Amino acid sequence: MRSSKTTVVLANPHPVLGSTEVFKAFNYAPAVAAGGLLFVAGQIGIRTDGTIPERVEEQIDLAFRRLGAVLAEAGLDFGDLVELVTYHVDIDKQLAAFREIKDHYIKENAPAWTILGVAALARPTLLVEIKAVAAMRGV
Repeated sequence: MRSSKTTVVLANPHPVLGSTEVFKAFNYAPAVAAGGLLFVAGQIGIRTDGTIPERVEEQIDLAFRRLGAVLAEAGLDFGDLVELVTYHVDIDKQLAAFREIKDHYIKENAPAWTILGVAALARPTLLVEIKAVAAMRGV
């Protein structure tokens, strides 16, 4: 028996993410619901015009905004998160800012959080990426 899954589809252009052509070009979904959970693809700190800010704080904030937009498309919000995995190119210099900005978006019902230091992300100027899993409501 095949399990059922639902793919989140975003408008193109999207008011928060900008162009969503990347999902088609690289053949992946922004999020997939299966088994009562929503699996959200990694979100990066990129502006709607496709440019990447130099400041890590702006990248972090944009990544959280993008995550929030994908969650909202599925009828969820940050309170529904059960897991957060974050990837940091320079973790020692980023973690304090990341925690402060994260706490602006995730106020209570904190998810499990895994923090990983990495050598690089998909583009050379990216400094942080956020992957998440949320619990679907009413499932």
